[in-house]
Parts: sequence; structure tokens; C-alpha cells
Amino acid sequence: MTRQRAPPAPGTGAPLSGSVLAEAAVVFAVVLSIHAAVLDRYSWCAVALAVQAFYVQYKWDRLLQQGSAVFQFRMSANSGLLPASMVMPLIGLVMKERCQAAGNPYFERFGIVVAATGMAVALFSSVLALGITRPVPTNTCVISGLAGCVITYIMKHSLSVGEVIEVLEVLLIFVYLNMILLYLLPRCFTPGEALLVLGGISFMLNQLIKRSLTVVESQGDPVDFLLLVVVIGMVLMGIFFSILFVFMDSGTWASSIFFHLMTCVLGLGVVLPWLHWLIRRNPLLWLLQFLFQTETRIYLLAYWSLLATFACLVVLYQNAKRSSSESKKHQASTITRKYFHLIVVATYIPGIIFDRPLLYVAATLCLAVFIFLEYVRYFRIKPLGHTLRSLLSLFLDERDSGPLILTHIYLLLGMSLPIWLVPRPCTQKGSLGGARALVPYAGVLAVGVGDTMASIFGSTMGEIRWPGTKKTFEGTMTSIFAQIISVALILIFDSEVDLNQSYAWILGSISTVSLLEAYTTQIDNLLLPLYLLILLMA
Repeated sequence: MTRQRAPPAPGTGAPLSGSVLAEAAVVFAVVLSIHAAVLDRYSWCAVALAVQAFYVQYKWDRLLQQGSAVFQFRMSANSGLLPASMVMPLIGLVMKERCQAAGNPYFERFGIVVAATGMAVALFSSVLALGITRPVPTNTCVISGLAGCVITYIMKHSLSVGEVIEVLEVLLIFVYLNMILLYLLPRCFTPGEALLVLGGISFMLNQLIKRSLTVVESQGDPVDFLLLVVVIGMVLMGIFFSILFVFMDSGTWASSIFFHLMTCVLGLGVVLPWLHWLIRRNPLLWLLQFLFQTETRIYLLAYWSLLATFACLVVLYQNAKRSSSESKKHQASTITRKYFHLIVVATYIPGIIFDRPLLYVAATLCLAVFIFLEYVRYFRIKPLGHTLRSLLSLFLDERDSGPLILTHIYLLLGMSLPIWLVPRPCTQKGSLGGARALVPYAGVLAVGVGDTMASIFGSTMGEIRWPGTKKTFEGTMTSIFAQIISVALILIFDSEVDLNQSYAWILGSISTVSLLEAYTTQIDNLLLPLYLLILLMA
């Protein structure tokens, strides 16, 4: 969640504004840092991609200002193409390096495929923007074309035929998901957020199909299969109900009963059999055995249940406070919304320290519950649909301009992605020493601590504004200082963390991501943890 940002009017802001240039400078600093750490042909591709995305981003901004984009995007932000384009390629690069250091050739190749897929998706988005821009931006087309040729040439000689087909499959899925979801969900994403979210879903869907077809040969961890099946199952369920409720009123009792029945049918008839096929055992029995396997897990589950109850009480209290308020437009303050950041921090830190596999599974199940409740709210499914609409409307901000409320889901994703993304086989043999030992804490540091402290102190005591933004210098400095203190506390309480004198890199990574938070207009709950993960992994 962001701090103290007043939503600009749609179409305002010059394409070459100082805040956009500052955001681009921070992203280029990250790209060049990863390039210096890796320094191979793939990192040169990442630099070329960043240059072309920098130019194309302004074309997207112009399209948004003129209202000429094909789909309706979120208007209170710039296009965000540059920061979003670099996430998947950089994650692939650092994953390749870490898995190479750990001596795991399978995941080393997997990292290369992730990087190539991210570059292909970003290039497609750039071509889409350039193709509908009028007049045609000749210079930008030349730069984008040269970068595309360099990336295509290098990747053609680096990927096997099967890997090239895999990249093309993800690109095809991404194209169709864009056409379906951006049509069904207008004003929910910026172009950059759509690239990041839909690109990730496309990659996961392709991985799920691939592993389902090669289930005899693949002996993966059941928790990985659980994440893939849950995410893809919930997305497909949403698409199914969105198309269905075009032809019928979703707010009636008949539709609500049908919704619950079809949810049971899809869950018990599709999702659970699919998961059973992948893990070769009863999913429900495996899950119960996993959750209650040790005494520590029982204590953690009880503790998390108490925190969830407390979060629900906060929501109910704030709504009761609104009901008693004279103002009908009463909204929760920035500080109130940050309570949930602190609750999430209190949830994740014990899980990271004591039982990361349990945290992995619990976060996956929590994501499924959040998405399901959002479907209930969005479709006004009885008996909870209207109640959820009333309760959650108190916590809306300018980023929830579309039909969906996604900020709480983005918060969960931002905290969980550092746990989900790093292949566990590549965390062995000491390959995550030094700053890399803080990778699981990237979401806690960037969003749970940094963004929270920046919002609270920036909105209450900040006076010196960063040029072109509503963010304050005091808020950013407090964010950096709070994250440094958190790292010190992690060293005290987590005996497995050994930074190996890499304090300068950690400080630089935290400072860079804090500057990105000050200037970006994208969903920082999602973007900041990913960039901190990339820097710490490097």
C-alpha cells in the first residue's frame, strides 16, 4: 500500500515528468547492478530490453492520456511498462546464477527460460503499444526493433527447441489472457501491472500443463503443485463465472446457490482430481497430515488464527466507527490501513524462522480464500456478497478504481512471492549465504516494514517532498532506517542468517527499493518485494 498519494486526474502529467524519469533511473540502476553481477549474454539482453522499454513506456503514457488504448487501464498512474518489463527477466537471471552456484543444471536452465519468457512477453507488449500509436513513433520503433533483434538472436542460440516452444506457448497464453481478462476487468490494471500479473499467470498455467503431461517423469514437491493448481484453478473459476453471469443476474438467491454448487463441482470434480494426479495421493489427507505434522505447526496455526481474528475485528470496528460518524464519506486513514501490514509482518516472521514449508502452504491457501471472497463480493453472491461490499468499501483507495478490490491480494502476494519463487533445491549447499540469506524476508522488509513506516511517518511528520510526487524525504529515510533495524533483529532471532559482511550491498538494495517506492505509481505491494528479492539474490 502506498502513502499519502493523491490520485491525479485521468490523463494528467507530462510523459517526461521528473517522477517518471526518477523511477526509470532507479530501475536502470537495478538492471545495471544485476548486469555487473552476472555479466553474460543474457544480462546484455536485459540491458537492451530496459532501453527499449524506457522509450516505449512514453508511448503507452501518451495512449493513456489520449484514451486511445485498446483496453481501459487504471488511469491514476503512468503505464509502468519499464519497471514491470524487467521483473521476470531479472528474476530469471538471478535464479540462473544461484542454481548454477548450487550445481543444479535443471533449475539453471529453468532460470534461462524464465528470463527468455519475460523478455518475450515484454517485447510483445511493446509491439502492441507501438502498433496502435498514431502517428507511428519512428525512432522508438527503430530502437525497439534493434533490441528485439538482439534478444531474439541471442536467445535463438541459447535455448533448445523445446525451450523455444515453451516460451512461445507462454506468449500465446498471455495474448489470450490479455484479451479475456482486460475486457472483463476494465480499469483494474495499468499496462505494466497487466504485464506483470498476467505474464506470471501465463507462465504458471504453462508450467501446470507441462507438469501434468509429464507427471510420471516429474517428482516435484507437493507444495509446488498445490500452488500451481490453486492459482490456475481460481483464475479459471473466475473466468467461468464472469462469462456465466453475463447471461444471468448474479445477485439473486438462485444464482448464488448455483454459484456455490458450481464452486463445489469445480473444486471437487476438477481441482482436487488434478492435484491428486500430480502428487499421486489424496490431496485432503496429504494436506491434513502436512498441517498437523509437528507440534510447532499446531502452535503456528493457532497463532495465525488469532491474528486473523484480530484483523477481522479491526475491519468490524472501523466499519462500526464509520456507521457512528456523521460523514457518509468516511474512509479509513493511511495509518489504519497499515495495521494490516503490521499484522502480516507478525504472521510471516515466525513462519519464516520456524517453518517455511508451512508458511508456503498457508499462504497458498490464504490466497485461494482471498480470491474466492473477492468473487463473492464482486458477483454479490448471497449471503455474504453485499456485506463484504459494505465492509471493504471503507478501505478503498485510488488504486481500486476498477470493479475488483485487489490491494489486499497484492499485499499477500508481495509478502509470499519471495517464499514461493526461490527454488528450494537451489537454497542448499550454502548458495544463499550473505545478503541472499535475507531473500525470504524481502516482502517483510520492503512492504511490511519499509512501506508501512514510510507511510506512517511520511503522512504525519513529512514536510520535504520528493520532486514531482506526494512522497516525502522523511518518510523514505524512516523506511530505510526501519529496514536496517529489522535486518539487525533478524540476525538476532534467526540463527540461519549469516550476512558474511555484505552490509554495503544490503544497505544499497534497501535504499534503492525505498527510492523506487517514493517514485513509482504502480502497485508497490507487488513491485517492491520483487525488486528487493532480485537485488538480494544477486
